[in-house]
Parts: sequence; C-alpha cells; structure tokens
Amino acid sequence: MNILGISAFYHDSAACLVQNGEIVAAAQEERFTRKKHDFAFPRNAINYCLKEGGLNGKNLDIVAFYDKPFIKFERILQTYLAYAPFGIKSFIKAMPLWVKQKLWMKEFIKKELGFEGKIIFPEHHESHAASAFFASPFQEAGFLTIDGVGEWATTSYGIGKDNNIQILSEIHFPHSLGLLYSAFTYYTGFKVNSGEYKVMGLAPYGEPKYKDLILSEVMDLKEDGSFKMNMEYFNYCAGLTMTNKKFGKLFGGPPRKPESQLTQRDMDLARSVQEATEEVMLRMVRHIHKETNYKNLCLAGGVALNCVGNGRILREGPFDNLWIQPAVGDAGGALGAALFVWYQYLKNQRNLDAEKKAQKTSYLGPEFENKYILEYLKNNAIPYEESSDEEIPEKIADLIADQKVVGWFQGRMEFGPRALGSRSIIGDARSQKMQETMNLKIKFRESFRPFAPSVLKEKASDFFEIDTESPYMLLVAPVKGNIRREMSKEEQRLFGLEKLHVSRSIIPAVTHVDYSARIQTVSVEDNPLYYKMIAKFDEKHGCPVIINTSFNVRGEPIVCTPEDAYLCFMRTNMDYLIMGNYLLDKTEQKPLDQDIDWQKEFELD
Repeated sequence: MNILGISAFYHDSAACLVQNGEIVAAAQEERFTRKKHDFAFPRNAINYCLKEGGLNGKNLDIVAFYDKPFIKFERILQTYLAYAPFGIKSFIKAMPLWVKQKLWMKEFIKKELGFEGKIIFPEHHESHAASAFFASPFQEAGFLTIDGVGEWATTSYGIGKDNNIQILSEIHFPHSLGLLYSAFTYYTGFKVNSGEYKVMGLAPYGEPKYKDLILSEVMDLKEDGSFKMNMEYFNYCAGLTMTNKKFGKLFGGPPRKPESQLTQRDMDLARSVQEATEEVMLRMVRHIHKETNYKNLCLAGGVALNCVGNGRILREGPFDNLWIQPAVGDAGGALGAALFVWYQYLKNQRNLDAEKKAQKTSYLGPEFENKYILEYLKNNAIPYEESSDEEIPEKIADLIADQKVVGWFQGRMEFGPRALGSRSIIGDARSQKMQETMNLKIKFRESFRPFAPSVLKEKASDFFEIDTESPYMLLVAPVKGNIRREMSKEEQRLFGLEKLHVSRSIIPAVTHVDYSARIQTVSVEDNPLYYKMIAKFDEKHGCPVIINTSFNVRGEPIVCTPEDAYLCFMRTNMDYLIMGNYLLDKTEQKPLDQDIDWQKEFELD
C-alpha cells in the first residue's frame, strides 16, 4: 500500500511517502528549489519520494492532501464579507490563486501525478494531530496542536489511542495563539512565518513589561487555556499587515522597521509575548491532562516550535512524557495526512515497540553516496583529502578543538526545520567568541541569535537540567548550576544586547543569556558517525558538547545536495567541509567564478 501525503499552498510545502505503514521518505520543497519556505506545489519533493519508493504516480494507491480547501475558502470568504468593504486589496490579491488552482485541488493533483485513484482530504488539524500521535512512540496519548490557522481551527486537543485520533475541542479563527505571536513578530520588525524564532531568541534580553497588558487587554484568557483575542488591535482578518494603529498606540509606537536597530522596547515586547504564550500553553496542557488523564502528550502545529514553552511543559506540566513532531509545521502535515490514511481511514493496526521511533529520528530526505560526491569534486577540480569512516571522528574533533568551523554533510537530509547532524555547521561550544563569529561571518545573521548544542545522550544531564532525550532539538532546558560562571556585579548590571558578550558557563557558545540551551541529544543508534565524532571530541578534549547549527546562510534553506553544500561553504568563512568521506580545506580552494556579496544578498530576509 503506497500512500503519498502532500502539503502545499500556504508555506513550507512538502511531500511524504508511507509504504505499508512505514515512513519511507519525506522532504520540504524548499530544499530542492532553494526558495525558503517555498509554498508551491511540491513537485520536486514528490519526485524524490516516489523515486525513493521505486514508484511513479500511477503506482500510488491513495494520495492525502493535508487540509480541506473548500472549508478554508469558506473561512476566507466569510472573513472578507464580515469586514467589507475593508480588505478589498487583500481580497483581490488572494482570489486569483484560489479560483485558478486551490479550489480544483483534486483535479490538479491527478493531473500533476498522472494519478487516477482516491484522494483523501483530512482537516488541517487532523493532519497535525496524526503527525504528532501516529509518529510518536506512544500507544495512547493526549495531543495538542496549535498554529496560525487551518480551515477554521487554530488550536485543537484530543486523544490518540491505537490507530485512532479524536479531536475533543477546538479554538477557531480569528482567535489564534500563533497569529498573536506572529503579530508581535511583525510589530518587532521581523518577517511573519519565518521570524518567530528570532522573537523567541530575543526574549531573554528583555523584561516582561507588557505581559499583563497582553493578557488583560489584547486577549481574554481563561483558566483552561481557552481564549479570545480583542480584534480591535489586529489587522490580519482583512488587511495586509498584522497589527493596526490602535495596537501601536497601546504598545507605544509604530512597528519597528525591518533591519533597523533593536531597542530595549523591542526586547521587552519579545519577552512579554513569549511569557504570555508560555502561560497559555501551560494552562492548555493542564486542562488536557485533567480531561484525558493520560500520561503522555504529543505536540504539533507551528507553535510547537516554541521550544522554550515546550521545555516548561516538560518541567512544569502534569504529563510524564512529551513527544513533539520534529516537522511540527505545515511540512509535517504531509506526513500526518499520509499516516491518517494508513491508520484511521484504512484501519490498520498500530502496535509500536516503545523503543522504536516511527519517524527514524527524522532522517527521511535524500542521501548522496561517496561515488556521487567524488564525481562532483573531480568534475569541478575541487581539492579534497579522502578519509575513512574510522578516521573522520578524530579528524573533525581535532579541527573543532582547533577553533575551526566545519560544514558537516552526511547521510540522509533531515525532515523538518532543524539540522540534526546530517546537514549541520559545527564548532567548539567552549569558545566565547564562537557564537558571534558563526552568526556574523558564517550565517550572516543577527548577533543575538543563540546556537544549539549537540550533546551525547548519556551525558546530557551532566550539563543540562533535563532527564529525557531531546533528539529533535525542540526542548530548551537550563544549563546546570555547576557549569555556570558566576557574574560580577558590573556584568549583572548590563542590559539589552550588552549581555551577549558575557561568558555564562564552560560552554558559553551554546549558553543563552538566561542560562538556557536548546538541546539536541545524540545517540549512537540514531546517528552513529555524528555520535562517534562528538564522543571522540569528549575523549580527546574533555567535552561531550559541540555547537550544531543548520547548514545554510540567512535567507537560504538548509542545503540538500553536495553542490548546495559546496556553494554555501565557499560563500562563507567556514574553514572545512566534510562531505561523505571527503574533507575540503578552505585554504586549498579556488575562488568561485561568480563574485557574490553573500551578506548583502540576504540583508532583507
């Protein structure tokens, strides 16, 4: 039984192939087109999935699309009618794509794939819930899905048991926690649907001065986590912006202009909306536990990328176990739609070994063998040094210890927004200067942005206040007290971005200004070569923690192919690149033919 899941036409289009219940392949379209958050129909991702499964469109049994286009269209029309004549510009901008394409999804899919079989349309939040529960290691669990908006639902919770999910309650548009966070993303000068994580990273530099104002004036929050938004402050229903003048009046001025200097007010706003969001999430999960009495909780939807909130749910929430879909956003909807068909529609049994992860640690994308990499290097006269699998861990560990920044390109590409040791840029977490160096000279992004640590699974609790694994880099936990550095009185008086330049622990490059870290635990079973490299770094240099950031520059998706990796390597100040068994030294490379100022190229992300 071959089931293809598709998500498309909002943001982060993706495809996923499930064969007889096994997730065989999954990838986002952006990785192939090199357009960040590409929302186009995922032709390239589909072709990859079909190739991985040895199929063509005619061999598919069922195709699943991740939401119901007609219901979404109904919501858009009703919203515009409710606000008419306001929003006419937005309406005119939205309609052509709906009339030409989105309303004819079934016919469009059949034509694109040469497919004549059955097409299933789960609801948007059903797809999220299916991606959260069916890919989890739990036989039964509560689930919570939170995002901007699907058809009507913006938040839903329910229960998953064996091969069935059931949504128990929903919050509907325009009341949306995801859109609240996006409104503050817009207001603080970042790009909606891609800059929310910048707000989360900026939050520790500020104070929650506006939290009470948000919870009293902007939204009406109930004890069970349900809420209503005060729509007098927002413009997203009918306008082309997220907030309006009344919002600006409430929070002391107009939105920050993108790329302008960050002020303390921006940092305080970020901290305020972050803490308000965490409060809503905690109330929701307490209510779900009370209603379901389950020990396990699964999360999905874009708001589940808020790993600070996730960490608080793990530490302070009532659930014993937490599992978060690594592709929590709309990309993961493709996977959820396919699993929904296999389990709920076709009623196949689901008997998981508790230790087995259905999602294979999310290494579901394309892989490039040494033969392909070597041919690319030779055809382009690229100098390299060949290393055996046994030599790689020690060579790379020594380079990291020598303060070199290394591009790491190995195995199958990750599915989801995080680099998990297949398409990563790695460095020494013990270096105070490494965070700023990698932000400004490698990633070409804001200096305040924190980096995540990869840590050997069995040693994570020696460095971080966490007693569970975090393979998907979706949990934030405090750095342990015994590795923290005590700050002087002068350092304690610093505020705003001045805090950035103070070393806070023995692993300062991955310790955020609030003594937290977004952790990836690495096991030998999930990623043997990456694990062995970190273990060798620990053995020789006394630290089981390294920096792991995604292999891309600002404004660009994570690299997919060796060609992508080499171009990114050459356009940045990375020192080395290891692709398969081939190590490239920057000092031996010839300059690229095209002269691109990479930093200027992506100034306006």
